[in-house]
Amino acid sequence: MKEEVSRLVGEAANEARRATGDMARATDGQIENALGAIAGRLTSEAAALLAANKEDMDGAQTTLSSGGLDRLRLDEIRLAGIARQVRALAALPPLERIAGHRMLDNGLELEERRVPVGVIGANYEARPNVTIDFATQLVKSRNAGVLRTGGASLRSAAALVDLVIAPGLAEAGLRPEAIQLVRTADREAAEALVSFPAAIPLVILRGSGETTAALARLAAERGVRTLAHADGGGVLYVEESADRSMALRLIEASLDRLGVCNRLNLLLIDDMIWDSFLPSVLTLFASLGIDASLPPHSHRLGYEWANDPERDATVTVARGGAPEAAATLASEETSGLAAAIVTDDEDAASMFIDAYRGTGAFWNASTRWLDGFELTAAPETGINVDRVPGPRGPVTYRDLYLRQYVVKGDGTQHR
Repeated sequence: MKEEVSRLVGEAANEARRATGDMARATDGQIENALGAIAGRLTSEAAALLAANKEDMDGAQTTLSSGGLDRLRLDEIRLAGIARQVRALAALPPLERIAGHRMLDNGLELEERRVPVGVIGANYEARPNVTIDFATQLVKSRNAGVLRTGGASLRSAAALVDLVIAPGLAEAGLRPEAIQLVRTADREAAEALVSFPAAIPLVILRGSGETTAALARLAAERGVRTLAHADGGGVLYVEESADRSMALRLIEASLDRLGVCNRLNLLLIDDMIWDSFLPSVLTLFASLGIDASLPPHSHRLGYEWANDPERDATVTVARGGAPEAAATLASEETSGLAAAIVTDDEDAASMFIDAYRGTGAFWNASTRWLDGFELTAAPETGINVDRVPGPRGPVTYRDLYLRQYVVKGDGTQHR
């Protein structure tokens, strides 16, 4: 089976690779037309898409948690929302091919260009909307791609590729093979995806923490670069001066969906208001059907409940100390995805934000706003939390390129 899976991924990579020249040469008009066609087909093919999704939903009733089923589900409202995002992406400025231009003192003319990666792989959870997010980001950045989704959403993903993405590319005069789907539910396909450094040099990884981290390690061993969205979990710190009503509203707003990475995962309460504010939190949790993991904890503070199908309706609650201490705790004990402070004290907010090292810091706002489309007007391929230079936070089409220097001389320049 392993050889068969590797063959499937290799064939998909080769098909995508043959389309890279076509994508790199695509005009701005072709890219815009392709995305417009994809958005239109999300509506015109809605009945077939929903039928495929219903088969996925029926098959996942006993295997996915309530949060997983929510991520898997499509309906007409969600399809319309996805189509709106694709149209918004189509209307955004194209990625400028020329990033900079200057003359050097020796007379050389230097031009910095953005060039497509070529083929980008993507491994992601059973979420049909992410199939569209990835595909459209790749098209917008003039890359081809090989997509591998969780087995629970394979029918939905296949319908989206066959009925929406491929025909949309063809309508714009682009090769429909540019976006490939690995059509097997076998989990070995994820390992195969990070095993073709020449054909798929970059793979974007999303999913549960340990599984994604293991894939990133395997990719490094095999010479494949990754952008990994392995861990999530939002932090909310309620400082002593916080408006209690606002804090409770933000806690509730941060729990509107339990199966997403930027939901409230760790609630920190200033020591000075721990005894007086905790009862209100527990009352709110009870009304929302949320369990509180209270001290002493039998798990690490940053444990991500969204990835635990048995206890996804849980929030860890802990003492946060003063603002700097809370920010340090959020930086060191969690993934570093996002942290928020609720406070009426500007100095306290500044201390917290300045001390936090994660990808998104919020003041009197929910970490649920850490989302590519909400913050950058472009759907995201994931949220990169690596603490190294490069794209960090929500990764969009603006990040999916390689830098190239083009130098022009007249033959007289010498080192």
